[in-house]
Amino acid sequence: MLKAGVERELLNKFKRVTMMKNKWFFLLIGVLMVSLTLPQQRKIRVYMVGDSTMANKAANKFPETGWGQVFNEYFNSSVTIFNHAQNGRSTKSFINEKRWQVVLDSLKQGDYVFIEFGHNDEKVEKPAVGTTLDEFRTNLIKYVSEARAKKAIPVLLTPVERRSFKDGQLADSHGKYPDVIREVAKEYKVPFIDMQLKSRATLVSVGEGPSAKLFLQGDSGVLANYPKGVKDNTHFNQDGAKTMAGLAAQGVKELNLPLAKYLK
Repeated sequence: MLKAGVERELLNKFKRVTMMKNKWFFLLIGVLMVSLTLPQQRKIRVYMVGDSTMANKAANKFPETGWGQVFNEYFNSSVTIFNHAQNGRSTKSFINEKRWQVVLDSLKQGDYVFIEFGHNDEKVEKPAVGTTLDEFRTNLIKYVSEARAKKAIPVLLTPVERRSFKDGQLADSHGKYPDVIREVAKEYKVPFIDMQLKSRATLVSVGEGPSAKLFLQGDSGVLANYPKGVKDNTHFNQDGAKTMAGLAAQGVKELNLPLAKYLK
């Protein structure tokens, strides 16, 4: 009798343990099924197209840095930056080299496309890159309309200003090209960041001499990658790139784009 009672008790304990294990097993399965049916938050994707002032730089060009290279530092981990900007490109050559098509093929609904050209379009003496103002306008409209056709969000930016001081005054180095961008942005109701005016204000505020510290500048023997020295008033060092990226981030906030909620 005693042995039979012990056996029954052990059997009951085994059943209880088994039921408990089954309960947790099915609970776990339920949680997994619910998690799989919940919509997964997709990363916010920002594509960047432009020229050398925006482009990523090779290690052997350090400290030269494009502002698009450090733009991600202003966003939290929900945002992924795809910087397709390339040295020496214009609205024309970026299209002709199929670089725009690569971006276009990657775009999904809700992606952002930051478009900043002008530095090379204005070089009309170079047929491969130079564009007339009318061609520039046509190309910008193409970028905007094709991005929108993919349900992406284009953002137009004027080109950042060169450090070109004359008699203590900062010269306008882009002619009428920025005005074309402003006109297209207004006419087609495109989110717009005036990087030319923002960068001009920054350079003037910092001053002619001190503003050199934002650009790729160094005397002979100072920079390892430029042993003979370098004096570049168009391209940025790390500090300059971060400053320009900060101005772009400021523009995102001023526009109150949905992207702004991911700013740090």
